[in-house]
Amino acid sequence: MAPKVAIIGAGFGGLCMAIRLERAGIRSYTVFEKADDLGGTWRDNSYPGAGCDIPSHLYSYSFEKYASWTRRYPGQPEILGYLSHCADKYDVRRKIRFGTEVRRAAFDGRHWRLTTTHGEEGEQTEPTEATESFDMMVVSVGQLNRPHLPEIPGMSDFAGTSFHSARWNHDHDLTGRQVAVIGTGSSAAQLIPPVAAQAGRLHVFQRTPNWVIPKPDAAFGPLTRLALHYVPGLQRAYREAVYRYGEATLYPALAQGWSAGLLRKQALRHLREQVPDPVLRAKLTPDYPIGCKRVVIDSRFYPALTRDNVDVITDKIVRITPRGVETTEGLREVDTIVYATGFRSTEFLAPMEVTGRGGRSLSERWARGAEAYLGISVPEFPNMFLLYGPNTNLGHNSIIFMLECQVNHIMACLPRVAGQGPIEVRPEVMAAWTRRLDAAMDRMVWGSGCQSWYKTAEGRVTNNWPGPTPLYRRLTARPPGDAYRPSPAG
Repeated sequence: MAPKVAIIGAGFGGLCMAIRLERAGIRSYTVFEKADDLGGTWRDNSYPGAGCDIPSHLYSYSFEKYASWTRRYPGQPEILGYLSHCADKYDVRRKIRFGTEVRRAAFDGRHWRLTTTHGEEGEQTEPTEATESFDMMVVSVGQLNRPHLPEIPGMSDFAGTSFHSARWNHDHDLTGRQVAVIGTGSSAAQLIPPVAAQAGRLHVFQRTPNWVIPKPDAAFGPLTRLALHYVPGLQRAYREAVYRYGEATLYPALAQGWSAGLLRKQALRHLREQVPDPVLRAKLTPDYPIGCKRVVIDSRFYPALTRDNVDVITDKIVRITPRGVETTEGLREVDTIVYATGFRSTEFLAPMEVTGRGGRSLSERWARGAEAYLGISVPEFPNMFLLYGPNTNLGHNSIIFMLECQVNHIMACLPRVAGQGPIEVRPEVMAAWTRRLDAAMDRMVWGSGCQSWYKTAEGRVTNNWPGPTPLYRRLTARPPGDAYRPSPAG
């Protein structure tokens, strides 16, 4: 009999898992989604200019290549539309429980008991709580789902309007306003150009400059779209070419190989061509190796910073006052603050409480940094599988590729779960995996001194995969074999 499967999260990973189960004829699954719609990060991040820096034909499932992309790089509405299309085409929407958050998950020796709440926070009535048991739990809550707000004194004192970029206030008109954007990462680079075009004055607060390379975006014309749709093999060939470029050129840069210098020269040329002012250019020039932080891929960011109504401020922020942002050089009066300050990326699965075999707390096990075999399985947590888990993020290629590899691995584990009951990864296999990861991480650029969302406060890289993606595909394609064992009692 097919196991009863709980899938937590209805973004790219959760939908992929549901579709694969559906296609395999397994209908004994439920998708839990705390929001009122699917899409994950592409539902949450609806700020002006939101989009992807991976080409659309690669940032999509291999089994649903989709002919309706209108641009080389998709915007947020198109990506959300694609996910909705997939949910409807493969008939998995009916299996999603919207507005239902998993607060706790505890393994009772045989099953996972999930405690859920139904109802949105802020409603007049208290959310209702329920408990349900499942044979298997697939957690797909992502790495970029909990906004990070900086700890700046006085934030609650601000008299104007403030919000995080992932919680955009669409009712707040920015036309003619005095706006502060705190942060200059990928989200900020996308939202600053449209905000600068609206605002009366825009103050951009930068702590550390980012390396920026051009984004060769373009609309697909009618003939191109027709060709990609109807010419046999063309879309597959285009997707493969984009994928191979990431592996052949971008990955070696992250591994401090031959292309690092090439990428650095490209970024410096881009900066020089788009920012003629030497003072501003100096502010925007990083002093760390390219790739140590996530590289920003954008061609509109720098021109926006050169506008007459935009100031780039590198002075340290001291506090937020009711009237604006105070730095070591004085007060910048604003009526709107946008925190483009990223996500709590290293706090995997939080705030969900997960308790494994023998009452072991996952948060305790991960106290020194999250880790999982293949980024998927954790010892002492039987029949729990992660999608987009520790060390599976990429800086050079499509996360959708990695998600499909992970789903393939989980599908290969299903027959053992159905036939043997609870299984878990062996501790010695986990230890060997950690040693292998650490050795591979030593050659990567991420440990070269910069701060980034890839790392814990102690400096351990918990988010990124340090190898080429073909290697990850080979590793996850192997039969589970001896890596797993029947779960011991207790």
